[in-house]
Amino acid sequence: MIERTNPARRLAGALAVIGALALSGCVAPIGPVEVTRFHVPDTSPLGRGTISVEPAPGQTDSLEFRTYAGAVAQELARYGYSEPMPGAAPSAQIALLTLERQTYKPDRTGNPVSVGVGGSTGGYYGGGVGVGLGIDLSGAPKDQVATRIFVAIRERTAPATATALWEGRAAFVVRADSPLAQAPLGSAKVAEALFKGFPGQSGETIQVK
Repeated sequence: MIERTNPARRLAGALAVIGALALSGCVAPIGPVEVTRFHVPDTSPLGRGTISVEPAPGQTDSLEFRTYAGAVAQELARYGYSEPMPGAAPSAQIALLTLERQTYKPDRTGNPVSVGVGGSTGGYYGGGVGVGLGIDLSGAPKDQVATRIFVAIRERTAPATATALWEGRAAFVVRADSPLAQAPLGSAKVAEALFKGFPGQSGETIQVK
């Protein structure tokens, strides 16, 4: 199920979703993921040919990263892409993946808590948005895990300054003891949400449940 919001409300929507999740203290497996996508007017190059998921600049090719990269690759295959066969030429397109994960404890003093869903993409998004939450929970606050992925699909041979064919980001927050805080389940959830209805409506923020 997809709920759409006006582009002018993207920031307010992100704050509301993340704040509600943190205040609730727990997240059901079908909790919403905040998703925003942008793409070029001509989407005909998307969803066809070969593509490889690669670390974006500054990303470490860790085991956790590979789990999320695998989930992204699975969704890309669902929408028409294929991976190059071993020994074949490099893929025509690349999907540059950025992964951000942070574990934090809600602050009961009322001071804002950064959950690390900001950052600069250098593309359609420009500067990122840091989210601060002022939380006062009864009882001991539970650790929360914030997960955010950003994917930029580009032609492999395009110059670094060229506009990406497609960019998307998705973020959600769960309690640290939730199964979705672990990479195997969390990666599948956030990747599926990010590519829901690919390529999606450019400039629109949705909540995928």
